Amino acid sequence: MRLAWLGLKNPDYWDRWTERFAYISFAGDDRPVIWIHAVSVGEVQAASPLVSSLLASYPRYQVLITTVTPTGADMVRQKFAESVLHYYLPYDLPHVVNRFINIVQPALLIVMETELWPNLYWRCHQQAIPIILVNARMSVRSFAGYKKLPLLIRQTLSKINIIATQSDTDGDRLISLGADPGKVIVTGNLKFDVNAPHSIAEQAQSLRRYFSVNRPIWIAASTHEGEESLIFQAHRKILAKHKNCLLIIAPRHLERFAKVAELSIKSGFNTLCKSACRACDNEVQVFVLDSLGELLVYYAASDVAFVGGSLLPFGGHNMLEPASLGVPVITGRHTQNFTDINRTLLDKGAAWQVSDIRQLTEKVALLLSDGNLRHHMGQLGKEMVEQNKGSTERIMTLIAENLLARTTP
Repeated sequence: MRLAWLGLKNPDYWDRWTERFAYISFAGDDRPVIWIHAVSVGEVQAASPLVSSLLASYPRYQVLITTVTPTGADMVRQKFAESVLHYYLPYDLPHVVNRFINIVQPALLIVMETELWPNLYWRCHQQAIPIILVNARMSVRSFAGYKKLPLLIRQTLSKINIIATQSDTDGDRLISLGADPGKVIVTGNLKFDVNAPHSIAEQAQSLRRYFSVNRPIWIAASTHEGEESLIFQAHRKILAKHKNCLLIIAPRHLERFAKVAELSIKSGFNTLCKSACRACDNEVQVFVLDSLGELLVYYAASDVAFVGGSLLPFGGHNMLEPASLGVPVITGRHTQNFTDINRTLLDKGAAWQVSDIRQLTEKVALLLSDGNLRHHMGQLGKEMVEQNKGSTERIMTLIAENLLARTTP
């Protein structure tokens, strides 16, 4: 029933239902399996450097990635094509989990961020399949929720071999929930290690020519319902100061692409969707990025980046992508999912935080008017990202020393 309901918004949820119950025809070969679970798009993107390292370092293994969402599945295909296997994560029911593990027979399970599945972890523990929780984080909200189930969470955490956390704070919260302190290691945030393609500058220049090189461009990325109307109000005021300014808007969820485009048109803007595949002339005021997997190059082609999920209480999204490209970042005040990253960017002067439409309008307009300020903020962001790289290497060391050493054929 849940899949049927989700399919009303995204029909891709109606496909591959049997995988959710572990009825699969395994497409792997005779090599042992390294299984990585990454729930959706953000986790797949964060896992990318780790997956690439595993493929290069362990050719005698095959890599399987599971996701929960179809958008996550699409991202796996875009990033890794046929170099990895993909299935949907089976529901955390004992007989379903047992069937999946018996078919796949993983040598190692790597779980991105903080996905705690009691039956899955119990079964892996029974079969001596090592589990490593990678890029683990524990927000204040999640911490409060998990504390309501102390026995279950403590038992689930006890089945994990290594918990590699993003920060000391995340580690302390997991330990207070029952994790073994000896298993908790701070390795930093994998998102710092996501590298842009070498051709990103050339791609961005080509995109700027498509939009018109001389136009000021700001992007509002990973926006949620309710935020777009606020962003359009800000854009109207920005246009009063920068008449040929272009707003690129990239909704977080693909099922909302058409709705956001319709809202832009109703708001009175000359609107173009990427899927229209036609020229973007100077009359276009709003460009709707209605595709997945291309956000990085659109960040690179923009002068200013606003990262959504933060004007309203959604918890925020990844601010490191624009910062790593030297683009000044603006965010709202609801960034509890990325507290440490947000604080570091703000402290470094690479980002600004706004509370309302007025502040958003003022900050975007100021940055569009001052190229030196944009460059200065952008450089600070790039330096901060470079200084915090290295999580992938630390995690690979943990895998080699503590996990795969036990299972190497």
